[in-house]
Amino acid sequence: MNLEISYESKGLITYSQSNQEITGKDKKLTGKQITNSYLAEYMAQAIKESKSTFSTQANTFTLADIGYTGKPIGELTQDEAKALVAEDGFFGIAQTSARIADFVINGAGDDLSKLQAGRSGMLQGFAEAEKLWGEKLPEISYTTMQKALEKVDARIAELGGSVLDTSV
Repeated sequence: MNLEISYESKGLITYSQSNQEITGKDKKLTGKQITNSYLAEYMAQAIKESKSTFSTQANTFTLADIGYTGKPIGELTQDEAKALVAEDGFFGIAQTSARIADFVINGAGDDLSKLQAGRSGMLQGFAEAEKLWGEKLPEISYTTMQKALEKVDARIAELGGSVLDTSV
């Protein structure tokens, strides 16, 4: 009697074990066959869960979450896109730097250490964006970050803190 065990996970990974002869005398699966079938089942389930999790994460952020309710980005004309990144545009330096800084300031409240950690996170995130970009970012990015840092630094100073690390 031929036994074929096959598991498939929607085209991503396929595990198949075939041509395993089970005699009428044993009618038992070997430990290896059982282990392989559990492994294949686990892999299929893990891929299914990962796809679900990634989809959920991708859907958790929309432009509406940051207040943008305009036309979908992919449908903008060149002039509309330029207006959005202009100095007074929604994605311009002033509004974007304010959103970044306000996120950190509001999240920290009056806790100086959280505010300093948020500032550090801004710099770390920016450095990671540079690495992902693979080269120097567009100049608007640097100016935006500088303006956001100025606002956070001003709040740190209001709370009696310093952005300089004097502990060294």
